[in-house]
Amino acid sequence: MARCAKVERNSRETRITIELDLDGSGKANIQTPLPFLSHMLEQIARHGTIDLSVFAEGDVEIDGHHTTEDIGIVLGKAVLDALGDRRGIRRYGSATLPMDEALVTAALDLSGRPFFVWRVDLPKAKLGNWDVELAEVFFEAFARTAQANLHIVKHEGSNLHHIIEISFKAFARALREAASLDPRSPDVPSTKGMLD
Repeated sequence: MARCAKVERNSRETRITIELDLDGSGKANIQTPLPFLSHMLEQIARHGTIDLSVFAEGDVEIDGHHTTEDIGIVLGKAVLDALGDRRGIRRYGSATLPMDEALVTAALDLSGRPFFVWRVDLPKAKLGNWDVELAEVFFEAFARTAQANLHIVKHEGSNLHHIIEISFKAFARALREAASLDPRSPDVPSTKGMLD
């Protein structure tokens, strides 16, 4: 059974369409007006082995906040839809990954209960035309709409590009693990018999 989804969100601030296949091979087709964010979304596809298509337009002449947040919202909803009743998933996933001097852990529970912790101290700065503080905005929006418990913690790091990129890669690996099917446990992974 295909675990795919397509979600659209159109507002006065943004137009977002995301299609994904949780059981893909890591193919990405990303079109956003924020090149650094596009690069990060490619990391999610590649390291999460998710086939991911993102088309986004937004009011980036103001700043990248609305576009970044809305992409996070739509991606979270697409993951939630593709998971269906979440029967047979591993539910939990985590990854601690290095990128040169940076080291970040992402831990994810596809629990049906949204909660988000961000322990990644960053200065006010830009990477290209993208404010680095928007990484937190993106991940919080994802956790809320995917109904997931997500923690991202920086252990080491000084280079902003490395810290943000390895955060996205660690998230991708955690999502890959949590969303994967466990042949030993075909039921809903909860003693309650449901996830919420």
